Amino acid sequence: MNDVTKQLTSSLGEFLAFARGRLRDPELAADVVQESLLKALRHQDRLRDEASTKAWFYRILRRTIVDLYRRRDAQRQALERVELELDTTPTEAEERAVCACLERLLPALKPGHATLLRRLDLNGEASASVAASLGITRNNLMVRLHRARRQLRERLEQTCRLCTTHGCLDCQCDQPAKPRN
Repeated sequence: MNDVTKQLTSSLGEFLAFARGRLRDPELAADVVQESLLKALRHQDRLRDEASTKAWFYRILRRTIVDLYRRRDAQRQALERVELELDTTPTEAEERAVCACLERLLPALKPGHATLLRRLDLNGEASASVAASLGITRNNLMVRLHRARRQLRERLEQTCRLCTTHGCLDCQCDQPAKPRN
């Protein structure tokens, strides 16, 4: 073990306390100190004076902490941008267009499936009240709703060449739907 390594390892507790004071997370502080030690050992040839090893390492440690905060800030900003882009609240016009498309496809579904989709997804009725009016449990209702949505998805894929990435590729919803058995 060379002198630089000995000096760094002998002051490890001090470095860890410094990082904990700035990060308030002991595990993260340990990771940052470890990352900084790796950087220091990789670049120890840049150290001009072994007498200033601790001061040199503290500069590396501070930069590593600052970089961590910058990465976190960049990630937070990226998440905020994605959240804004993925705002799934449809506009009223989008809702009308989707509802019109679905309304034209509902006759092609099993009657019970179409009724569930209309009541729950299009009209927004509460699942508890729909289950009660049908005389079934809420769990049974959810199973039926899952099957209805699956059948609707299959119909959309046939009619619109639906692609989960690009939406409708070749929508033929304006053509009359053929009832399924």
